[in-house]
Amino acid sequence: MQINRRLIFSVLTIAVCAAAVRAQTSPLPAPSPSPSPSLEHEFFKNILRDQKAIWTAPLHAGGSDAKWMIPAGVGFMALVTTDRITGDEIFEADRQVAASRGISYAGSIYGLGAAVGTFYLVGRKTHNYRARETGLLSAEALVDSVIVGGALKEITQRARPADGIERSEFFDGGSSFPSGHSTQAWAVATVIAHEYKDRPAVQVAAYSVATAVSIARFTGHKHYLSDVLAGSALGWGIGRYVYGAHHRESGGLSLTPKISRAQRRYGVALTWNF
Repeated sequence: MQINRRLIFSVLTIAVCAAAVRAQTSPLPAPSPSPSPSLEHEFFKNILRDQKAIWTAPLHAGGSDAKWMIPAGVGFMALVTTDRITGDEIFEADRQVAASRGISYAGSIYGLGAAVGTFYLVGRKTHNYRARETGLLSAEALVDSVIVGGALKEITQRARPADGIERSEFFDGGSSFPSGHSTQAWAVATVIAHEYKDRPAVQVAAYSVATAVSIARFTGHKHYLSDVLAGSALGWGIGRYVYGAHHRESGGLSLTPKISRAQRRYGVALTWNF
C-alpha cells in the first residue's frame, strides 16, 4: 500500500509541478499594451487566467518535456524515499528551531503581504510605476500560490514530521506537501527579481530571503526536504509565469490633461514612469 501511494503521488506531483515549469519554458502571452485596463482592474480576472494556465499546462506537455520530467521524477522519488530519514535526523536537533520559526514568518501570508503592500503603496505615493506593478504582480503571485499550494495539500494530505507513526505518509490527513511558506516566498521573490533585473542587489536579496524561508521550514521541523523543494520550484514557476504574462513596459513620458472648470484652471500633468 505504501509503494502504491507513493507511485500515485509521484504521478500527481510531477503533473502539477509540470505546470509551473512549463509555464516558465513555454511562450508567454505578450504584455498588455498601455491603453488596456489597469492591473488593478484586471487583478481578479488575471488570477482566474493564471489558475487555468497552471492547472491545464500538464495537458500540453510534449515529447521535449520528457528530458526534464523523467530525471525530475526519479530525483524527486529518491528524495521522498529518504524524507523520513533526513526528517528524523533534523528532528533530533532543536537549538535552531526558534530561529527557524522566526525566519519562517517572512514567508507567511502576513509577512509577504506586508512586503507586497509596501511596494504597491510606495509606488502609488511616489508615482513609481515599477514599484506599483511589483506590488500588484507580487500580490497576484501570492494569491495564486496560496490557491495551488492549498489544493495540493488537500489532495496529497501528507503527514508532517511531528505527526508520529504516520509521519511522511501521504493521504493520511496531513498538510505537509508542499511547503506553503516556500511556495509563497518563491512566488513573490521571483516577481520582485524579474521586475528589478537591472538591480542585482535586489535580486540577491529577494532570492536569499526565499531560500532562507525554505531552509527554515525544514530546520524548524515543519516540513520534509521534498516538501520544501517542490514548494520552491512551484513558487518560482508561478512567479515567473505571472510576471511574463502580465508585466507591462513602463518607461517613457506620459501627458495627462488637468482641467478644473470651477476654478478655471487648465493644464497638463507630465509623468515619468520608471
